[in-house]
Amino acid sequence: MAYHFDFTPVLQSIDLLLRGALFTLELTAIGTLLGVSLGIVGAVVRAWKIQPFATIFAIYVELIRNTPFLVQLFFIFFGLPSLGVQISEWQAAVLAMVINLGAYSTEIVRAGIQAIPKGQLEASAALAMNRYEAFRYVVLIPALSKVWPALSSQIIIVMLGSAVCSQIATEELSFFANFIQSRNFRSFETYIVTTLIYLAMALLIRQLLAWIGRRYISRNS
Repeated sequence: MAYHFDFTPVLQSIDLLLRGALFTLELTAIGTLLGVSLGIVGAVVRAWKIQPFATIFAIYVELIRNTPFLVQLFFIFFGLPSLGVQISEWQAAVLAMVINLGAYSTEIVRAGIQAIPKGQLEASAALAMNRYEAFRYVVLIPALSKVWPALSSQIIIVMLGSAVCSQIATEELSFFANFIQSRNFRSFETYIVTTLIYLAMALLIRQLLAWIGRRYISRNS
């Protein structure tokens, strides 16, 4: 029996999918800003072996990189309230994304820092740069320039991974996709449209990050 595609019920609810897509982008933006910032701190601490924080970050990185994102999300959303810490769905989603991206970006940025020749720091001292200038122009920006493609890919992976946040009723794209298909019973069509929206968001973010890399990273490295 031939399957008859009917996208009309899905398109009638396209506003919900777009609402979910927008919220997914918001989660990604906040998670990226905080997660990469955490990763930079962790990378510096680990690369320069600043104890005891280097050991703490090493444990944190291994713990996060070797456990599923869904388990991390459940631990935050269901575990923290058991300790008396009340947290909403979107707060749990953001926190999980920040913690997850922070661990991966720590290792990515650390690789970039370790690739910087030590002679460059010595040269910055000879040029009478202060610590902030040396860190920004001699360490951080060149390091980010070396690992920007890998970091960009990790950000997109985290954005796509945010789909599991629907498991705690976070109203992102997958949440509304599940809601729509449960009402119209057009699962195939619903998830085709959802897939295309995710693809569009991934391509958009990739282009945006590539522009940021060219405009602010590579130019100053």
